[in-house]
Parts: sequence; C-alpha cells; structure tokens
Amino acid sequence: MSAKYVFVTGGVVSSLGKGLAAASIGCLLESRGLRVNMMKFDPYLNVDPGTMSPFQHGEVFVTDDGAETDLDLGHYERFTHAPLSRDNNLTTGRIYEQIILKERRGDYLGKTVQVIPHVTNEIKNAMRKVSSNGADVTIVEIGGTVGDIESLPFLEAIRQMRQELGRENTVFVHLTLVPWIAAAQELKTKPTQHSVKELLGIGIQADILLCRSDRPLPRDMKQKIALFCNVEEKAVIGATTVPSIYEVPLRFADEGLDALILKYLHKVAPESDMNRWKDLVHRCYNPRDEVSIAIVGKYVEYEDSYKSLKEALTHGAVSQHLKLKVTWIEAEGLESKTPDDKSYESQLEGFDGILVPGGFGKRGIEGMLNAIRYAREKQVPYFGICLGMQTACIEFARNVCGLKDANSSEFDPASQHRIIYKLRELLGVEEMGGTMRLGAWTCILQEDSLAAKAYGGATEISERHRHRYEFNREYEALLTGGGMLISGTTPDATYVEIIELPGHPYFLGCQFHPEFKSKPLEPHPLFREFISASYKNRQARLASESVASEVEA
Repeated sequence: MSAKYVFVTGGVVSSLGKGLAAASIGCLLESRGLRVNMMKFDPYLNVDPGTMSPFQHGEVFVTDDGAETDLDLGHYERFTHAPLSRDNNLTTGRIYEQIILKERRGDYLGKTVQVIPHVTNEIKNAMRKVSSNGADVTIVEIGGTVGDIESLPFLEAIRQMRQELGRENTVFVHLTLVPWIAAAQELKTKPTQHSVKELLGIGIQADILLCRSDRPLPRDMKQKIALFCNVEEKAVIGATTVPSIYEVPLRFADEGLDALILKYLHKVAPESDMNRWKDLVHRCYNPRDEVSIAIVGKYVEYEDSYKSLKEALTHGAVSQHLKLKVTWIEAEGLESKTPDDKSYESQLEGFDGILVPGGFGKRGIEGMLNAIRYAREKQVPYFGICLGMQTACIEFARNVCGLKDANSSEFDPASQHRIIYKLRELLGVEEMGGTMRLGAWTCILQEDSLAAKAYGGATEISERHRHRYEFNREYEALLTGGGMLISGTTPDATYVEIIELPGHPYFLGCQFHPEFKSKPLEPHPLFREFISASYKNRQARLASESVASEVEA
C-alpha cells in the first residue's frame, strides 16, 4: 500500500498558523482511528533552532531523543499521538549539512551536486523515512511563505512527490489570508488569489484552501475563491480566529475538512469521535472560577518563547474547570536597588502562584531570586523549572543556609559557593562547549514526596531536559539540613532532578521541562498539582479578605 501524504503550505504572510492547522488535521484524522505522523521542514540555514535567540524563533521544543526542534512540534504532540523525534523536523541547514558530508565522502561519485536532484532527493528521502513507521497518513508542513526563495527546494520536492505517488496519495492544503479591510468594510480575496497563483507557478495546484480571517466567510465569497483558485467550493474552508486554539479542530470538522481529505486520498475510515475534545472546549469556555499565575522570566516580551509552558498551565487549569490568568513579569524589573529594597513585593502581591521558567545567562537572575524568596516566605505556591529550580537552590542557600555569596558558575565563575555547577565541571571534566543534557532521562522519586504524590505514587518517571548546569551535591547536606528535600535524582544518583520544601503549600523545582509532555486531554501532573495548590491559595486568600472586610465593617 502506498504511503499517503498531506502537504501543508502557507501564503500571503507568515504566522497564519500552519503549525496549528497541520496539528488540527492530525487530530481529526486520529479521531477517525487513523495513525498519523507529522513532519516540519524549516527553510532557515541554521542546523536546528538550538542556538537561535528565543526572541527570534520562540521556544525550542525538545523530543525524547534530545532533538532541539521547532515549536510547531509541540503543537503536533499536544494535538496528536504521533511519535516525534529528530527525524520529524529538518532545516535547510541540516539538509545541506548531510549533502556536503556525502559529497566530501565521495558518495556522489564525482557528479555535480545540484538542488535538483540532490537536495530535493534528500528532502523526499526524509519524508519517506518518517512515513515508513506504519502511519496511515503523514502530514508534512513546509515552513515559511510561498514566494520565499528559501522554501523553493521543499516546494519542488513535494511537487515531485505528487508526480511519483499520484493524486490519490497526496493532498495539498494551502493556508492563506482573507483580510478585512476596515475602510471598505469588506473581506478581500485578492491576496488568496495571488498566493494560489504563486503556488501554481511552481507547479502545485492547491486541493484545499484554509482561509484565515477574523470573521466567517460568506458563501458567495467561498464561491468566488473556488472559481478563481480552481478548487471545489467545499474545499474552501473557513479558518476563523477563535478564542481557544483547541477549538480549531472542531471548526475544521464542522466544515468537513477531514472528510474531504479522506475523499481526496481515497481512504476509508470510521466516523469521527471528537467527544473528549468537545468536552475540553466546553470547559475552556465555561470555567467555574479563575486562577492567577505570575510567570517571572527572561523572555516575557515574546510569549512564544514559553509556548509549551503557557499551554501546560492551561491544561492544568482547564482540567479543574478553571480559567487561567497569566501575568508575564520581566525578571529584571524585580531586582532590588539596595540590600534592604523590597519594593518588588508590590509587583508580586495578589497572585495565586508564582512560576520561574527556564532560561540561559545572568540577566534577570537577582529578580528571580527575589520572586522565589517572596513565594517561600509568603507561602505562595511556587513552581521552578530548570533555571527556576537552580535559582530556588541558590535563594535557599543564601537566605536560609547563610551562604550570602551562593551562586551558579554560569552567573559568577569566581563564586566561592557554586551551588550550581556546569555539567562536566561537576565531574572534573574540562570545558564542554555546546554540549547539554538533552532529551528523556529517567528520574527516581522519593516515596511520599510531593512529586511522587503528583505522579500518582510512581517511583520512576521519564522527563525531557535541556540544560548545561546541575546542582552541586557537595552542598546537599547543608541544604537538606536547612529543610530542603531532594525528592528526585537520576538512577545513578549523579544528578538532582527535583527539590521540594516540606511544609510549604507547594514549593517544587525540577531540572527537567515537564511542559514538553503535557497534553490538553492529559495534563502534566506537576502542572495540575501546581494549579490545584494555587487555587487553594486563592480560596484561602479571598476568604481571609472577606473576613477582614466584615470585621472592618
């Protein structure tokens, strides 16, 4: 049986939501009992996004095998059960790297190496590799926008795939913009027409159009688009902006997108079952209360830097019928001007929980330490992830254990008390360059700890990492003597994975990134418990304020 592919491209402008569209298609096909796999091609020349600024590219999503990938793979994992690895995200840089290595080895037997056929063959081979794992349908997203010079080899490759596999095994889905022009008070189809024409100019006729707009498309407009873009009227699908991204698959289902794809692929599948997804969206839109979380981070000006984090918090809140209210706080804004300056406290008052996420570099660290101290002393639920765990250890060493100059070798290499060490510095190995602890690592949990209870009593878990620095176990006795609990370590006890403060409503730091494994229908246990503790804090605070106002009255 031939492999079947859905190719997702984008036109007009970037950031229309190709990743969400591809993930939603995967979700719909899975709801019909099909096995799907997902793939993203990125046109930039970086080998992977690992070295790119979060302000440029947003979050780096990490898979179990340690691949640093595009944030769209996070959408794929949240919306589907596709088994993702480094094979599911390739960049132009990685494709060319592979080709140049082959050329240097002499694999091309002296031939002139060219974009066609060598680059396009490499791209096609990557797609075939991903589809060979038994998936019924492989969904391939081409990054960038039609017309970009960087995207041309990928578009040429998928054009060739249709020639080789035939129409019954390939579907081209093109995402375009139908803007609302305020001055004319009408939607305009011309950008979509031009985008489809541009795609046609390189040999690809779109089969289905997903038309992004901020309002529904009237039928006469769909008819016009179908006529000028040479597609069926029912293949013009409205992709209207919705309040929750988790509504997108339901809206596509209402427009018959999954049925149309199956028709074009000559694929028979059971009827869709989206009941759990409908219940999820119902809970999103009908919360019983809200919970407010302050995220104290380094890259808060660009929320995509913390994409999986925000979604994992949403999953935890929605699972408990709560509306998530997030306030992004720039860590540098919490730094004290003098040792006795506690003006930062006013910025942290009134939140139900405080979270410090991952990050790299010294900027904003003192502000994070102030936020952590506030959460610890004021009994506000605290969740520290990666850098958030490391800074929690430093804050505890400074303000509880009396090591005033406690620090990380990342921030102060000359510090006398390096509570946090570089990964290999801890093992007595020389400078490690760009090496990080990446991907899935096993963690052993201490029985009856907060972490073990969150994981349902499990004693062994697996979580994903992306960091260079570790807790220095030379200071373990000092910190545990001060009341800190190390509740999770690697099986060989080399690395500390989780720390807690017993007696605190919720104070937990983990070295890994639990947000990467959270799904809307399967919220991560640490996020679920953090939201639960934060909501209890909210109820207690509101009850106390109510009593105080009655006494005053």
